[in-house]
This record gives sequence, C-alpha cells and structure tokens, in this order.
Amino acid sequence: MNTAYWITAGLLALFYLYAGTLKLIRSREQLRPMMAWVDRMPLPAVRALGAVEVLGAAGLILPPLTGIAPALATAAAVGFVLLQAGAIAVHLTGGDRRVALNALLVALAAVTVRLSV
Repeated sequence: MNTAYWITAGLLALFYLYAGTLKLIRSREQLRPMMAWVDRMPLPAVRALGAVEVLGAAGLILPPLTGIAPALATAAAVGFVLLQAGAIAVHLTGGDRRVALNALLVALAAVTVRLSV
C-alpha cells in the first residue's frame, strides 16, 4: 500500500468511525440536528447503518495493516461508494438537496478503491 492509500483510507476511516459511533450511541433526538433523515428511518436501521460504518472503517485499515486478506480493504471502499450512493438517494427523496458531503465521500471512496487495487 502506498502513502496516498493511507491518507485517503485514513480520512474515510476517521469519518465513518465517528459517524458510525454517533449512530450507535446517540438517541434519535440527539442525531436529528445533524441528520434530519433519521426521522424517516426506523431506529434499528440507523443503528445497523452505524455498525456497518464502524466495521467498514475497520475494514479499510486492519486488513492492509496486518496483511491478512488485504482485498477486504477494496471491498470496504466499494461498500462506502454504494453506501453514499444510497445516502444521496435518501437525501434527494426526502427533499434535502444538501448532498455535497455525500458526493465528496463517494469521490474519496472511489479514489480509495482505485488505490487499494
């Protein structure tokens, strides 16, 4: 793995570890100010999404770091591309047009996919 991979994967991992942890531990009321879409989703789905994000963050870092199944890092990055594509759809169907962060995350995850191959 090269330096560019570690920078992009590290940024993604930090973001998703933070966002996923928030979804796992905070109540719907605490999440609402920064994630208006939580009212349209069942709380168990929000918690599951948080778990997926935390596990994906680990998948970006641990396999290449340990050398055990490094292809899982590519799978995690592809998963984040798909996750954000779904997030953009959720935002747009809910009438929320603020998808710039999601688009940035798609681009960053796509670059990470390319660097991990």
